[in-house]
Amino acid sequence: MRALITGISGFVGSHLAEYLISKDFEVFGSIRWRSRLDNIEAIKSNLKLIETDMRDSHSVDRLIKDTEPDMIFHLAAQSFVPASWTAPQDTIYTNIIGTVNLLEAVRSSKIDPKIHIAGSSEEYGLVHPDETPVKETNPLRPLSPYGVSKVAEDMLGFQYHKSYSMKTVITRAFNHSGPRRGDVFVESNFAKQIAEIEKGASPVIRVGNLESQRDFTDVRDVIKAYVLCLEKCKLGEVYNVCSEKSVRIKHVLDTLISLSSTKISIEQDPTRIRPSDVTLLKGDCSKFRKETGWSPKIPLEKTLEDLLKYWRLRT
Repeated sequence: MRALITGISGFVGSHLAEYLISKDFEVFGSIRWRSRLDNIEAIKSNLKLIETDMRDSHSVDRLIKDTEPDMIFHLAAQSFVPASWTAPQDTIYTNIIGTVNLLEAVRSSKIDPKIHIAGSSEEYGLVHPDETPVKETNPLRPLSPYGVSKVAEDMLGFQYHKSYSMKTVITRAFNHSGPRRGDVFVESNFAKQIAEIEKGASPVIRVGNLESQRDFTDVRDVIKAYVLCLEKCKLGEVYNVCSEKSVRIKHVLDTLISLSSTKISIEQDPTRIRPSDVTLLKGDCSKFRKETGWSPKIPLEKTLEDLLKYWRLRT
């Protein structure tokens, strides 16, 4: 079985690649010429990497023709929410045009793969307290250009299924974390700051809004969900992937600090406050669980412990 992962060198892509290799898949991956390969260094010899610019249709056409995959996991994206405010045009173009190019390349090819479109809980955006836990039918009210771009990807996956009978499945994963999580993301940034403090940096963690509530799942559980969605889910459908538990960012910070023996103080940094924030996210993944039997296995405490270990090794 051939699998293609766009954005394979990223946080999620690297974990997914490891998992697929363990399941005896032949794994192909798209990378950019400037991609850092640290995340896949240990498995690079087991991968077939193809330099691709997802924003260039000719490049993506070549990717599909050269790989002829049975499954495609479309993860390549500008995925950092704050960057979507400072570079909204780049976020919209990268995420939406990249997805159009992929779907068009498959449509014009002679293959008929199953395609996973990685949406996001950021599509829900403004969620009212009486709307939680959030179901797939909840109104989409994105609060960032990134969220808007993911709504478009989501809708494109649906449209290409209905218009051209393409075998798409869309997921809306809520927050996921674990080793290799980029340091621009809140829980990973906290972990990195703690690791730096343990090595002698000023014992102050700088934070943004600690009151927002998020639904965290370990990335090693999420990537198994992504594989299951192509194996067992209905084509053209949308599925939440989440823990169905909501925790405050302050709880995440407190848990990480408790894993260190160093005395640490907290200081709010105004530059870390978003123009608009999704204050409450708690998902309902009963639809996905019913069709696949999936449930997350790794507790948040273990996720955060492994994340902190990751940064201790790299600081």
